[in-house]
Amino acid sequence: MATLSNHVPDPRLITAFAERRDGPLHRVNPWTKVGIVGALVLAVTAFDRLVLLAGLYGVVLLVYGLAGLPFRRLAGWYSLPLLFVVSVAGPLAFLEPGTPVGGALSTPLGDLSVTWAGLVLFAELGCRSLVVVTFTLTASMTTKYTDVASVLGRLLPRPIDQIALLTYRFTFVLLETLEDLVKAARSRGASLSEFWSNKRLYARILGMTMLSAIERSERLVKSMDARGYDGDVTLYGDVPRPPVHELAVVVGSYVAVVGYAAVAVHGVGP
Repeated sequence: MATLSNHVPDPRLITAFAERRDGPLHRVNPWTKVGIVGALVLAVTAFDRLVLLAGLYGVVLLVYGLAGLPFRRLAGWYSLPLLFVVSVAGPLAFLEPGTPVGGALSTPLGDLSVTWAGLVLFAELGCRSLVVVTFTLTASMTTKYTDVASVLGRLLPRPIDQIALLTYRFTFVLLETLEDLVKAARSRGASLSEFWSNKRLYARILGMTMLSAIERSERLVKSMDARGYDGDVTLYGDVPRPPVHELAVVVGSYVAVVGYAAVAVHGVGP
């Protein structure tokens, strides 16, 4: 499924890295990874300087590399978050007041120009998005499914945890169905290289995928009921408490972020 997963994270590849690899980050406690994700979310919210955000992004990329994960895949998977950043921060780069970069673009509404402040804002939003996305992918590709199920079962209330686990498992069925439909279309001479010229074909493929998913889900529910499904499909793993040194890293991360927010942002101090 290389043609479909170049720009979309493939859960099969993520699961393969998590289950079959054994890197330094694979041996880190899953609860530690959850704590670091929370600290990163606070950090990208509190940090208000591009230098800090870029440095934080560099650290996350370093962790991704130390885990032995593929940078080529990561570059393709950045398409979706960068598309979101461009759609949100792109117009802001033109509307931010400041010194223009280059010339102005004449429009019926007036002259528009990208300012240095707008470029900085664009870079800050990009770093904020990529930091969280990169570490979330890193944690997903270094944590086994049983550990993920155990953490979700304890963090999320029921039935949200069951919905999340069933959705994850059924994603593989959707991908296989989509692959079969794409192969069938290509074997009949269809070309999927251009979206607008093949928009009807794309719509048919997506429609058939949804119909097939509904049919398979109905059969899945019947088979689960026949096997005595009682509303719990969680396969809990043995996830112990994090060791002392990992707890120290998590606590230190929160202290550093909260301290920076209190001193540098809110001006708390002597």
